[in-house]
Amino acid sequence: MAKVAVLMIDGYEESETMQIVDLLRRANVTCHTFRFQDDPFVLSMQGMYVRADKVFGPEVRAYDAIVVPGGRTAGAKLIANEDVLDMLRRFEEQGKLVCAMCSGTTVLEAAGVLAGKRVTGYTGYGERLLSAAEFVANEVAVLDGNTITSQGPATPYPFAFKIMEALGIDPAPFKERLLYTKAGGR
Repeated sequence: MAKVAVLMIDGYEESETMQIVDLLRRANVTCHTFRFQDDPFVLSMQGMYVRADKVFGPEVRAYDAIVVPGGRTAGAKLIANEDVLDMLRRFEEQGKLVCAMCSGTTVLEAAGVLAGKRVTGYTGYGERLLSAAEFVANEVAVLDGNTITSQGPATPYPFAFKIMEALGIDPAPFKERLLYTKAGGR
């Protein structure tokens, strides 16, 4: 069974994070949230406290994918954490999935894992993700090799579906149950 680590630090975007985790767990993916503090409750961008599953550390190395959600201040905090950047580089070197959306994409840029890749990100981030080979503004979620990027708060579903696909899980049944295609999801 695939294992996905989702990072949660003060200021993370809770709707992105919780929707991604929910969808992956529905697909029977072992999905854990990782915090950077002793207190299990992490303060979100909108002022909500959500309980994270585990403390970030070497255990993350055993996971198949790492996900960096957005959040206005969370991205800067993760960029300042050398252990996070090292973990992202380790995943990249091992060909494991490295995934980010919204401001999380700037964390991947800081770790140097977007070099030469086709990516997307939040509006205007084409100027921030300079190592990428191509910034694709008109796609909500992009998979290039072992890297998945997504635009922002309105894109957790297509982002999670791309992660499922990359893990070898067909997202079609989930899209059907959620009326995703009927509703015009991309």
